[in-house]
Amino acid sequence: MSAPTLDVGERVKRIVGETAFTFLALAREYEARGRRVISFGIGQPDFVTPAHIREAAKRALDEGFTGYTETAGIPELREAIAEYLNSRYGSDVRPDEVVVTTGAKTAIFIGLAAYLRPGDEVIIPEPSYYAYAQVAKLFDAKPVFVPMRFEPGKGFSLDLEAIEDAVTPRTRVIVLNNPHNPTGAVFSPEEVDALYELARRKGIMIAADEIYDNFLFDGARFKSVISYPDWRDHVIYVNGFSKTFSMTGWRLGYLVVRREVIPKMLDLAVTVYSCATSFAQKAGVTALRGDWGPVREMIKAFEERARILYDILSKAPGIEAYMPQGAFYMFPRVKKLMDAMGVDDDAFVHRLLDEKGVLVLPGTAFPDKAGKGFIRISFATATELVREGAQLIVEFAREKMG
Repeated sequence: MSAPTLDVGERVKRIVGETAFTFLALAREYEARGRRVISFGIGQPDFVTPAHIREAAKRALDEGFTGYTETAGIPELREAIAEYLNSRYGSDVRPDEVVVTTGAKTAIFIGLAAYLRPGDEVIIPEPSYYAYAQVAKLFDAKPVFVPMRFEPGKGFSLDLEAIEDAVTPRTRVIVLNNPHNPTGAVFSPEEVDALYELARRKGIMIAADEIYDNFLFDGARFKSVISYPDWRDHVIYVNGFSKTFSMTGWRLGYLVVRREVIPKMLDLAVTVYSCATSFAQKAGVTALRGDWGPVREMIKAFEERARILYDILSKAPGIEAYMPQGAFYMFPRVKKLMDAMGVDDDAFVHRLLDEKGVLVLPGTAFPDKAGKGFIRISFATATELVREGAQLIVEFAREKMG
């Protein structure tokens, strides 16, 4: 008889972890062996959290603000979040429609968990961030992946016809991650309007993850779904502090939903995590209401890196590069290069790391199948490393293509 502690539940067996962290561990193994690695793997700004935000957390600690808070979050933070969304997007979010979470991942989990039923379908444009599908599977819902359109030199866009064709009576939610991870796409206001109108017509919810909403490059036009006057009827809204304020380790995000369902959201939240970290919440207030100068400087640096990456990789044989519009990712197609090498996605990543000391992620890490033949490059690293790493990728491509 085997030990009962080996018998993991079927729901948990269905889900998989985040590949980025697996490859990050691999890069660290190389470094431990004395190899220098340029990492384009992790989606984390390389900037330190701005000083005035760190000081706000220190003040809260010095003042003894170290206990539990309300599960929904401290009132001043919920007010600051509502003010931000309303002033930026012309919305009418109330503070009591905001739930502060331990990062945007928790907001995704709580938001989907509250609505998904066994047999429901969740439409996910792909390639996609891995978490949406995992949460769906955990609650016996079915992820329905719809490939995005890829155009060499231009990047990715939504295939709105294919999304509508994928809608069935079981469709409960359409995921909209905008700006997009892993492709760096920013979907046009026209695309967002069309998707939202589809949700209206079909009586479907949109789970909107706008965690990268401040990372917009090259005049990209961004429209938030929270700007529609009837957002309460169709939107589960997710955002957070990790990317905009370089607060990844602080674990601070938020969920916005209509106030009638907030009590049940809070029942879920208190069951999972009680409340977000007290002093991190105080820092979040300062982040939103304080000096945005460091954020603007960071975004400017990321746009410069995007341009450098594109300018260099566009010269690489076998790599179909494009200028990212947002977030801090490029997702170029490298199928010709893989074919020339006779390798699959994982082997390609391992060869690039082994031979050039450059870490990228395989497109297959961004489920389901549309990422095959692509790689994700996160340019959330120092500008000089972006330049050097991109040149090494070009060197690698030229060697393999002959």
